[in-house]
Amino acid sequence: MALSLLRSHLSRSPTRSKNHTLTRNYHEYVRFATPGGSGRIPLHNPKIIGIVTSRGDRPYQEDFYSYSALSINPEELRVSLRRAHHVDWDYTSLPPAIARQVLFVGIYDGHGGSAVSQFLRQELHGMFESVNKSHVPELYAWTKELDGYFKRFNGGLLAPWIQPDNKAAEAEMDLSARATLSFFEVDKTLHLESSAQECGATASVVLLQSIDDPAIPFFASKRLSLTVAHVGDTRVLLTATHDGKVIPMTEHHHPDARSEAIRLRRMMGSGLITDSFGEVRWMGALANTRSLGDLKYKPLGVTPEPEVRTMLLEGQSYSHITMVSDGISHVVSDEEISDLARRAHTPLDAARRILSFAQQMGSEDNVTALVIPLSGWGKMTGEDKTRELREYRSTYMEGSERQRRM
Repeated sequence: MALSLLRSHLSRSPTRSKNHTLTRNYHEYVRFATPGGSGRIPLHNPKIIGIVTSRGDRPYQEDFYSYSALSINPEELRVSLRRAHHVDWDYTSLPPAIARQVLFVGIYDGHGGSAVSQFLRQELHGMFESVNKSHVPELYAWTKELDGYFKRFNGGLLAPWIQPDNKAAEAEMDLSARATLSFFEVDKTLHLESSAQECGATASVVLLQSIDDPAIPFFASKRLSLTVAHVGDTRVLLTATHDGKVIPMTEHHHPDARSEAIRLRRMMGSGLITDSFGEVRWMGALANTRSLGDLKYKPLGVTPEPEVRTMLLEGQSYSHITMVSDGISHVVSDEEISDLARRAHTPLDAARRILSFAQQMGSEDNVTALVIPLSGWGKMTGEDKTRELREYRSTYMEGSERQRRM
């Protein structure tokens, strides 16, 4: 019922008409260049993206995910590469559909209900593709109506486009600004829905753009631009081929995290409260200080503004990207997640190993794992350094389970 209300609101919302119409140019396949034109590979192939999810011991499933190949203005992609990596990308020799192609993969962990996370599964990729810099002035005016924390909000990455007659507004957005605009548009779209007042979701979005010429799919690309937009405590990990080294692409947006504590205290003063379980909550209610939805708490500093990180991946230096919900990351370390993917035959096999181990470790939460292979897939060097620790933990958990049954 809640989800149908949200979708109904999207279709009738005056802010989505005219300039805000969703374009729906995304696809569930990726294109690549061939001597005679282009080919297609479906993204639902378990060798392309490995995905597993489980409700765990919870009565409802609040974890969701989505994947699509988006169509983005190639001039914006060129600007993104120049700003983030100082790469001057020439797309003029590429077929137009391939020049516009960006892989979008999102993971959404709902709390307080599944309405927002389901909305993200169905709509975020479309919103990401359709938002435009012309939407920024109206969106910024709406943030001021939230009052509280947003009285002092200056627009962040969207600041150049707040004043449409400003010369800076003539510049193209980049992917970081597009991610910020789309996350804010989610909250703007949902702000009248009662189910989104105390219901929300944390979210991580991975964007991959191949800059090879001729164009090669992301899983074989020698030059790949990675952008990660993130709110909350979902997790994105980049694993190197050398020794399986893990590079975290996200940080938890918890109220006691240093960067979040500084942001909130500067704007709102103190609001940290420790509950009876010893966990720190913002305003005594929320474990995450950045999220989508949770509209009741937006004036108190809970922002949809994503933290955005970028990397340029070259050669076969990276094996894969792993995306997990907190049902996994709370009980399995980053290094264990990396090692569990060693010698997996397919990304699906790797995702299954990660989920299975999290459940062995006693995770009772919804759990979701996505594994995206890169050109270094299957070439990870070094030893499985966490194997003995995992075996010890598994044995200990088996003993604990027997004691609980007695």
